[in-house]
Amino acid sequence: MKINFSSVITCLLISFAGFSQQDPNELYDHYIHIADSLYDSKDYRTSALNYSKAFESLGWKGTGPDRYNAACTWALAGNADSAFYQLNNLAEKRNYSNYQWISTDVDLISLKSDSRWEPLLAKVQSNKELIEKDFDKPLVAQLDSILMNDQKYRKQLDSIQKIYGWDSPQIENQWKLINEKDSINLIKVLHILDTKGWLGPNIIGGQGNSTLFLVIQHSDLKTQKKYLPMMRVAAKKGNAKPSDLALLEDRVALGLGKKQTYGSQIGRNPENGEMYVLPLKDPDNVDKRRAEMQLPTLGEYTQYFGFSWDLETYKKNLPLYVKMNKKNKR
Repeated sequence: MKINFSSVITCLLISFAGFSQQDPNELYDHYIHIADSLYDSKDYRTSALNYSKAFESLGWKGTGPDRYNAACTWALAGNADSAFYQLNNLAEKRNYSNYQWISTDVDLISLKSDSRWEPLLAKVQSNKELIEKDFDKPLVAQLDSILMNDQKYRKQLDSIQKIYGWDSPQIENQWKLINEKDSINLIKVLHILDTKGWLGPNIIGGQGNSTLFLVIQHSDLKTQKKYLPMMRVAAKKGNAKPSDLALLEDRVALGLGKKQTYGSQIGRNPENGEMYVLPLKDPDNVDKRRAEMQLPTLGEYTQYFGFSWDLETYKKNLPLYVKMNKKNKR
């Protein structure tokens, strides 16, 4: 399943009669938020059923990522038929081509002994080859490997934390391994950027394009600052996602001791554990800026992290957030 964010739904037992006149897209989003929350709480069957309710609300339509996530929850719930239905829908009708992701996704382990697994992978591989026929294939393969090393060890953090805790030597050792892999990845990506520029999806695919961003995003501030102008130009040319650029803009701004522009960076109060949006300039107009960068509203974004966005409360607490951020940088 995607490693993004999930909202915390505080009341699931509500009457849906009030949704009868609601915009189907709003109802769809409502069920998706519930499904994501239930996935996090490991109630996989109920999560999957809510994905189905979301698809039903739009005439059995749904986004590719949501269908993939539904497949993961069905697989985790032990319902292989429903999982394969969603995955085959993606492969056959949407030309899903992320072979590396689907073949290594731990949520789908229960499907690998099923006779339908290998034909599914063959179709995904075929889609990948068709889409990439005009790509720089050696470079795509290199970026695939870089992405795997970027994500593989980060994915393991959660399971290590659950066993040993965030302050354990095991977590510290894992971060050392991550930093080591990041350093190797950075050398490779900087060579690509310095010799070929910020390549677009038409040459290295969407995944390869996102990999360039991820490696820079995970680098030190000096490197982020150096390559930020290159990414700005790439975004104007369509060679980088505006949403990715927004994340890098915010990270660099905060690293330089300034306020972020788009509210993409989230912090946690060390005293009470509460999460909050790191210092943000002009909070009143943040959603306008986010829309320009193809980002959801800040209210929707913070729900993924399990907390609510309240503009007036945030402006009241902003001096405290600025103070905490400065203290954490010492």
